Amino acid sequence: MTKIANYLLLEKEDDLVTIRMTAELQDDVGTIGYIDFTKEEHLAKEDVILNLEASKTVMEIVSPIAGRIVKINHAASDTPTLLNSEKATENWLCVLADVDATEFDALEDA
Repeated sequence: MTKIANYLLLEKEDDLVTIRMTAELQDDVGTIGYIDFTKEEHLAKEDVILNLEASKTVMEIVSPIAGRIVKINHAASDTPTLLNSEKATENWLCVLADVDATEFDALEDA
């Protein structure tokens, strides 16, 4: 099941939620040159997932849901342009566990 919020796609598979930027957000920010992921292990709703610098903007990407971070796309830290990729295997930001099902279900369907 895929939801959308804050120009992010949230894909739920089993008990894990993968967060990635929408194609629209990728276009809006331009080529990403630098990212800095949060060092936190848990995200509350509206917590910063990462800071990014791109050709068109500098911004924070915030989480639309709360959860425990179980995986971060560290390859994107070394090669930030991976977040501009169309490939889902490259452009993901993080994976969350312990996401409240009601909170997830309340998000807009993609």
